[in-house]
Amino acid sequence: MALAALPPADAAATSIVHRVPFFETDAMGVVHHSNYVRWLEVARIRWLEEHHRPYPEYVAAGRHFAVIRLEVDYRLPVAFDEEVTVTVWPEWVKAATLRMAYRLTTSRGLVARAATEHAMVDEEGRPRRIPREEREALRGLCGAGELTGAR
Repeated sequence: MALAALPPADAAATSIVHRVPFFETDAMGVVHHSNYVRWLEVARIRWLEEHHRPYPEYVAAGRHFAVIRLEVDYRLPVAFDEEVTVTVWPEWVKAATLRMAYRLTTSRGLVARAATEHAMVDEEGRPRRIPREEREALRGLCGAGELTGAR
């Protein structure tokens, strides 16, 4: 699946700003690729807090969104002390899974696009359906770009 360039105009999106510390860079002086995964998670957790429900509420209910797929399209390197804006929005929601899309920018422009897919699981890691009411609420946050039945 192609990575989204921008969120649909009516999608619920959240942006965080991260200033790159030196320890996130590698021997070439650029951010090591593994750090992008952390930034995506911070943005995703903030998105849940702002638009749906805080992640600790899922944990208290014995549910988790396990990452089952990660895609990152690196466009430009990011260096120490740059500010990266990570914007996240939901792309689609199915019975037990959802996909979040990300756009990462600096003052120089687009540096990466990404997506993560998540399966709802219980405390033992077994797949579970997203409860209908929550699933419908999440779908409503995807905007016009959401694909429900075809996925």
